[in-house]
Amino acid sequence: MDIFAIVLLFVVVVVVLTSVKIVPQGFRYTIERFGRYTKTIAPGISFIIPFVDRVGRKQNVMEQVLDVDPQEVISLDNAMVTTDAVCFFQVVDPVKASYEVNDLPRAMQNLVMTNIRAVVGSMELDQMLSNRDAINIALLTKVDEATDPWGVKVTRIEIRDITPPNDLVQSMANQMKAERDKRAQILTAQGVREAEIQRAEGEKQAEILRAEGARTAAFLEAEARERQAEAEAKATNMVSTAIAEGDLNAVNYFIAQSYTKALADIGKAENSKVVLMPLEASSLIGSIEGIKDVISNAKS
Repeated sequence: MDIFAIVLLFVVVVVVLTSVKIVPQGFRYTIERFGRYTKTIAPGISFIIPFVDRVGRKQNVMEQVLDVDPQEVISLDNAMVTTDAVCFFQVVDPVKASYEVNDLPRAMQNLVMTNIRAVVGSMELDQMLSNRDAINIALLTKVDEATDPWGVKVTRIEIRDITPPNDLVQSMANQMKAERDKRAQILTAQGVREAEIQRAEGEKQAEILRAEGARTAAFLEAEARERQAEAEAKATNMVSTAIAEGDLNAVNYFIAQSYTKALADIGKAENSKVVLMPLEASSLIGSIEGIKDVISNAKS
């Protein structure tokens, strides 16, 4: 009886232990009855029929990270590059992830690598290096669509590195240096051209200002000559009136004017070393006094 009781107790403990299942948070367990899927149990404690039901698959439903192995890819312009990527995914349907695909991580890695070769291989090297966001979006769309029957949601795919060969990197560096030298020469030429334009504009403005000054000076000179002519005409008119009235001082004005002009011409002559003043030059003073009387009479 003691042996039977011990065996019975052992059987009860085994039955209880096999019928109680505790699922941790972030996981889902599939239950199979005689090898066929029956249900999925959530985190917490659950009870199954011992020796009839068993746990089939333990699926992690948290977001997972898949490190994709580096691989060599040939671009559209026949450049060999090495790509390195990482994939983030989450199991949204534990049943499909358990029974629609075998070895889910390996299947995911091969799928991502295949699509990387397809997407990156359809681009030229320059486009590949400058459009990583476009590559990530294209990969995400293709891989997420392909993994939907597996009950997997791909959240992100990131290209971590695209490495061209060393000789190609050196050629790209030389090309970049040549482009920078070209831009520097263009900027220098543009600066010289702008400087020449500014210099020409300055000379143009200076010529315009000089022309404006010459025109203003000519205008003022003409106005001065006009005023002088008016004054001479007025003086001549006054003297003529005085002569008509019989004033001899007016006659002396014309004589003094001609006499003064003749003396000025003699003094300007280049071959004149000594100028002899005639004795009649003293009469010029009298003529000036006569002009003064004419002006005084005209004012009165």
